[in-house]
Amino acid sequence: MPRSFTARLSLRTKFVVFIGAIISAFYLFMLYRTAVFDEKMILKQAEQQARMLYKQILLTRQWAADHNGLFVLERQGVEANPYLELPVVTDALGQSYFLRNPAMITRELSAYAQKGGLGQFRVTSLKPVNPDNRPDAFETKALEAFAAGADEIIDVEEAKTGRVVRFIAPMRVNESCLGCHARHGYALGDIRGGLSITIPIDWADELIARNIHSLMFIGITSILIVTAALFLMFESLIVHRIRRLSQAMDSFPEDPPEQYLLPSLIRDELDSVSDTFVLFCDRLKKSRDELLQTRAQTHLSEKMASLGILTAGIAHEVNNPLGGMLNCVKSMRENPDDRELVERYLPLLDKGLRQIETIMRQLLNFSRTEPLNIRKVNLQALFDECTLLLSYKLKNIQLVTSITAAGEYLLDAEALKQIIINIGLNAIQAMPHGGKLAIRCHEEAGQLLIIFHDTGTGITEENMPHIFDPFFTTKGVGEGTGLGLAVTYALVQRMNGKITVESEPGLGSVFTLTLPVTDRTSQGPGRSPNGELSRIGINGLLRATGE
Repeated sequence: MPRSFTARLSLRTKFVVFIGAIISAFYLFMLYRTAVFDEKMILKQAEQQARMLYKQILLTRQWAADHNGLFVLERQGVEANPYLELPVVTDALGQSYFLRNPAMITRELSAYAQKGGLGQFRVTSLKPVNPDNRPDAFETKALEAFAAGADEIIDVEEAKTGRVVRFIAPMRVNESCLGCHARHGYALGDIRGGLSITIPIDWADELIARNIHSLMFIGITSILIVTAALFLMFESLIVHRIRRLSQAMDSFPEDPPEQYLLPSLIRDELDSVSDTFVLFCDRLKKSRDELLQTRAQTHLSEKMASLGILTAGIAHEVNNPLGGMLNCVKSMRENPDDRELVERYLPLLDKGLRQIETIMRQLLNFSRTEPLNIRKVNLQALFDECTLLLSYKLKNIQLVTSITAAGEYLLDAEALKQIIINIGLNAIQAMPHGGKLAIRCHEEAGQLLIIFHDTGTGITEENMPHIFDPFFTTKGVGEGTGLGLAVTYALVQRMNGKITVESEPGLGSVFTLTLPVTDRTSQGPGRSPNGELSRIGINGLLRATGE
């Protein structure tokens, strides 16, 4: 299965990137709206300017038409209009004057405006008298639209100097125009052409561009300042405090969390989280102490429970020599002068007492609470002692041992005894109608392997995950506490070992115990000299108890 790639970003980076993206999107939208607004405003302004200029030109033309034109003195650069019936007049002094009709006045005013960079305007017609007044493509379409009823045409075009606003409105024939245009076939109210006005707006485009650049500079600067401020604020108010809280979590329970958590002048949600963590640590310490105490008590309780199970078999072993001894004492008391009887019974009494002493010593060794103590242990002697205790419970059960691990090993003798007794008793109880229990012990690859193989009832698949759980048992009431395997698992963990189980219902079970023997100096998490459990982590304790 291919591994999925997961990008890692800090919370601070995510926050700054998210806020930066929002601010950037806002500024981009603002720039877009500003550009659109400036564009519309400039075009509206140019349109209004064209309409005002259109009306001013019409008024100027109306004034010139009402006064039958305007005569200007002849001078260099001033020429007569060849399209007029009376283009030149001469006064009594011989001075010549050229007539300027409204069309020519409009043309010359346009030249002045064009020189001043204010645009240009002219009169155009589909049937021009002056060829220079022929319409271009825009004006042709507009004049045709006027014939269809349009009032004005406005458009924006690209010119050599930049963008321009084109405006054209119709020019209708009035009474003052009939003097000149009646001979051209026009009647009152006819559209004789249009007044075309061109207004440059390249200056406005340059102004809009400068405004956009200024807004972009302000936006980028603002984003950088806000990002830096957010970074510093997030670092000081959140990241630094979360880092301290994480250090407190990592250092618990070795160090108290209060030494890592910093107080705040103004409390917020992180302070509440820190307070909750401190309370959690206090509860966890209390729970750990209670769990350690309960674990120690459980350990002792299970040992006593195992001892109780052995008592029934041992009682029989004790009662047999005890009954014989009582008979000997009774016979000796009845025949105090029979020296031969006394000499015959004294060895029997001594043998019976020593047998009882041996049994009691074994029971005391098993029930004694001692600290976890790693020392040299002779495995053969240890197994002999354990199998002797187990033999008191054997009924129709064959016990076979094979101890090939020779010599002495650094182990905890008492813990290993209890492990062997617990697993052995568990196997014996799994064979109520008899069977065979084989215990093998050998060294392999620097590890000590102890294997328990019984021919008992076995363990079902649904019960297998729970066999090391405390108080889990499939035995009847009074037959077991459900703590034997849990305590065994805890002891194996404390000895840095491992225990595995293989079982099949009806065919028996195999418990395999693996203990390290290469490190003969490490004692692992043991007990302190006063017999109390040493402090271990809560997760290790939960694992040791099978949770």
